[in-house]
Amino acid sequence: MTYNVEFPGLGLEFEISSVAFSIGSFSVYWYGIIIGIGFILAVTYCMRQCKYHDVDQDKLMNCVIVGLITAIIGARAYYVIFSWDSFKDEPLRILNIHSGGLAIYGGLIGALAGGLTVAKIQKMKLLPILDIAVRGFLIGQGIGRWGNFMNQEAFGTQTDLPWRMVSSATGGVGVHPCFLYESVWCLLGVLVLHIVSKKFRKFDGQIFYLYLMWYGLERTIVEGLRTDSLYVPFAPIRVSQVLSLLLLIAGAVLTAIMFMRRKTTKSEK
Repeated sequence: MTYNVEFPGLGLEFEISSVAFSIGSFSVYWYGIIIGIGFILAVTYCMRQCKYHDVDQDKLMNCVIVGLITAIIGARAYYVIFSWDSFKDEPLRILNIHSGGLAIYGGLIGALAGGLTVAKIQKMKLLPILDIAVRGFLIGQGIGRWGNFMNQEAFGTQTDLPWRMVSSATGGVGVHPCFLYESVWCLLGVLVLHIVSKKFRKFDGQIFYLYLMWYGLERTIVEGLRTDSLYVPFAPIRVSQVLSLLLLIAGAVLTAIMFMRRKTTKSEK
C-alpha cells in the first residue's frame, strides 16, 4: 500500500510504500527488510562485545539462532493471546504471520526464553549474556520501528505538536509518531548502555537492569499515547503499559539491591 506522509510542522513530505518489491504475486515488504537489517546489526554488535564480557562467541551464536526462532513464536503468541477475539472463529489465521500481528514484548520474551535455555544447556553465565543481549535488543528495536513507519502503524493520538505526522492512515489528522519516539529512545539507549558498560559497570547484570529501566520508562509513557494497544482481556488496561511499569520497577529494585550488596561487602572487608 502507498501512503503520502507529511510532517507539516517540519515542512517534510514523503511518498512511501509498504512493499519494497514484488516477484510475480509474491511481495517483499519493507517491514521484513528493516527488521532483518536491525537483526544483522544487533548480532554484529553483540559479537564484538563478547570479549569484554568473557562470553564465547560461538556459544552466543547458538543462543541467537534459537532465540530468533522463539522470538517469532513469542511475538505471534503474545499478539494472538491479547487479540483472541480476532482469531477464535478462524484459528488457522494464527499461522498467517505474513498478514501482520507481531508484538515486540512477545518477541523479547520469546528470545530470552529460547536464548537463555540454550545458554544454560551450554553452561554459560546468564547475566553477562543479558548485559550484551539487551543492547542488541535496543538496536533491533530502534531500527525495526521504521518498519512501522513504512506500514503507517504504531502511531498515537491526535496532536498539534510541530513533529505531528499526517497521512491517510491517520485519517488526515496530525498524530504522535510513536514509532519515532521509540526509535530515537532505543538508539539513544544503545549509546547510554554502551558508555555505562565501558566506564561504569560494577557487576554482571547491571546493564540488563538499566535496560529494564530505560525501556520500561519509555514504553510506559509512549504506550499510553498509542491507538492500537493490546488490552488485558475484560479490562480497559493496556497490557504492554502494565508490563513496562513492572519492568521499570524491577530494574530499579534489582539495581538498588546489587549496589547495597556491594556496599555491605566492602564494609565487611
